[in-house]
Amino acid sequence: MLARTLLRASVRAPLAVTGIPAARFFSFKAEDQPRIRIGSTAPNFVADTTHGKIDFHEYIGDNWTVLFSHPKDYTPVCTTELGAFAKLKPEFSKRGVKLIALSVDDVASHKDWINDIEEVSSEGAKFDYPIIADESKEVAFKYDMLTEADFNNIDAGIVFTVRSVFIIDPNKKVRLIITYPASTGRNSAEILRVIDALQLADKKGIATPIDWTEGQDVIIPPTVSDADAAKKFGDFKKVKPYLRFTKA
Repeated sequence: MLARTLLRASVRAPLAVTGIPAARFFSFKAEDQPRIRIGSTAPNFVADTTHGKIDFHEYIGDNWTVLFSHPKDYTPVCTTELGAFAKLKPEFSKRGVKLIALSVDDVASHKDWINDIEEVSSEGAKFDYPIIADESKEVAFKYDMLTEADFNNIDAGIVFTVRSVFIIDPNKKVRLIITYPASTGRNSAEILRVIDALQLADKKGIATPIDWTEGQDVIIPPTVSDADAAKKFGDFKKVKPYLRFTKA
């Protein structure tokens, strides 16, 4: 019985996870599902990509990273998204952000799909960030990228990952999670906006209000006294004792 179980493991789990034998993932049990929250350390993995094999934490290095998933190659909404990210890659690079996508098909399929993406949705931009091949669905499992129905059928054949976005900082901490339904395209400008807000918050010790964009006033956290706020930020506008605005 054990031999048959391990044999099934070797077939379904070709992806190695750093420091853990591949056979560990012969079963995708609900009780083993990692809980990814804001502040969690992004799970590490080793996987094949369109840029060769990567160790995810090594890929992040000292950079911010956006990891975003797709249900399958040649899906229409995702084709538009991958092209948009390719076009905006210089903006991400300017902010010290790496991009990496994921889909459950193999590398050869990804590379063929990239030809379509460059043709129809990147507006001439070269597609030059990696797509992870997650045929075993282990990365999808580790990052909780499955719908409820697909999670319950993860061992039963075709399983579509949900369309998730993770912003990960240089300390490998998850700073934002967004999950989209299959019918709704992502907002690439929002992801850039959040990165600007997170990086400014880390640098200046501030928070950002609703719909904030770069250059607008920011919020002084309630943990900072008025006296300390004046020393740190200079002039500020006090709307309520707990709501104070200042220039970034």
